[in-house]
Formats: sequence, structure tokens, C-alpha cells
Amino acid sequence: MKIRLFVIIGALSLLAFSLLSDLADGDWGRFGGGLSNLVVFFTESMWPPDWSVLQPRTYPACESTVEITCSIGYIGMVETLKIAFVSTILGFLGAILLSPLAARNLQSIWISIPVRILLSAVRSLPSLIWAILFVIVIGFGPLSGVLAMTFYTVGYLGKLQYETFEGMNSGPIEAGRAMGLSSRAIATNIVIPENSNHLLSQLIFMFEYNVRHGTVIGIVGAGGIGYYITNYLKFLQYEKVFALLILIFVVVIIIDLISFFARSFVNEQGDVRRPTWMNLLLKKTGEKSPADAAK
Repeated sequence: MKIRLFVIIGALSLLAFSLLSDLADGDWGRFGGGLSNLVVFFTESMWPPDWSVLQPRTYPACESTVEITCSIGYIGMVETLKIAFVSTILGFLGAILLSPLAARNLQSIWISIPVRILLSAVRSLPSLIWAILFVIVIGFGPLSGVLAMTFYTVGYLGKLQYETFEGMNSGPIEAGRAMGLSSRAIATNIVIPENSNHLLSQLIFMFEYNVRHGTVIGIVGAGGIGYYITNYLKFLQYEKVFALLILIFVVVIIIDLISFFARSFVNEQGDVRRPTWMNLLLKKTGEKSPADAAK
């Protein structure tokens, strides 16, 4: 089994290398030049980062006692978080309505296949393309960004959810059908509660993804911190761009830590009772704790 795995990995590696050679067209010297150009660009144009993006704007005048709330970095990042949060919630609601219809263990093939095609069609266009379309139809602003990422979230989360539903144990579903429950009742009362931990993890992951990708859709005028990044790029102010990129990185790390603690309350490890100071003291003195005595 291990030999077959190594053979498959080796064959795929050779295929990838051959395709890369075709794409590179034999000009491998560009890699060395590209790295040196990157070093020069980073040291001379981007470093050190310009943290004036966290200073209050001169116009309009800052009326807040906390000056950082009037800065370009804060305003853009908060707008990006708002866009990501609203689009994630709306996309989750749309996906949770469609994903049970796309699961083959819940619906017939005549219902699941068309819904899967719909989700694939929505997911086939990246959120950047959706943002361009909504900017053309609605205009510049955060609303275009919200609608763009909502559509993509529906397609992306819908696929994750119906695959989760199809991978669950069939016992509870068969028991629900034996009780005479409809497909809708099975989905709402059995399938969704049974997979709530996975759904929560997918929701948090999608929010983090939308925060990161919200910086991209702002480039086409869909609001968020990407709008300010585009403006700084146009004026070749790379130090400010690098400062905003660091800010985005820090925010994503904080969101990841928050999601880690949030998931700990719903997974199996979060249900384990942590030892108390009294139990530790009793064990140190050689006495049995109430939990040990009960055993």
C-alpha cells in the first residue's frame, strides 16, 4: 500500500514538473531575476512600513476621542469586517436552505442534481467577478461587496454542507424515515443538529475567508480596505500598502484565535470537565477526590 502511494505521488510530481516546464517555456532564468527584483522592491519601496495609515485623517475632522478610529486603516478594516460578517451570515442562511436539497441521502436525484448544478454555477464565478458585475449594476460601495461575497458564500458553503450531510452516519436518517418523518423534518431535526459542530467550523472558516478576500474585492470599488490599497498603489505609496497588509495579517490571526476558542465550546473536548484546584490539592495530600471516590 505504501509503495503504491509513493508511486502515485512520484507520477503526479513528474506530471506537475512537466506541466510547469511547458508553462515556463524553458526560461528558468526568470526565477533568479524575479527573486532579486523582489528583494530590491521590498527593501527600497515597501520597507519600512508607513504607519501613518493609523493616524487620524485631516479631512473630515476627527470628532472621536480615540483618534485611531478616524484613521484610514481602522475605517477600511472595520468596513471590511462588516462586509464579511453580513455576507457570511446571509450566505450561510442561503446555503443551509439549499444544501439539504443537494444531499443525495436526503433527496432524490431529480432534486439533488439540479440544486448541485445551481450551487456549482454560483461557485464557478469567484467573488471578484461577482463584485465587478454588481459594481456595474448597482455602483461602487459596500453593498456591491456584500452581494458579491454572499453569492460566492452560498455556493461555497452549500458544497461543504451537503458533503457533510452525505458523510454522516445513515442510522439516524433511517430511524427518522422509519418514524414517518418527511425529508424536511429529517433535515431540520436530525441532520442539521447532528452536524452542528461541522457547520459552525465551516461558518467561522468562511468568515475568515471573506475577511481576507474582502481586501481583494475592494480593488474593483466594492468597498473595504482594498479600496484604500488600490488608491495607494496608484500613487506608488508602497510603504502604506505594506502597513495595511500587516494590519490585515494581524486581524486574520486574531480571528483565527477567536474561532479556536469558539469551537472549543462545541466540540467534544469542550465538554470534558476541567480539574479544579480542590481536586489538585486533594490529590497532592493523598486524599481521594469525590470523582475518584465515586469510581
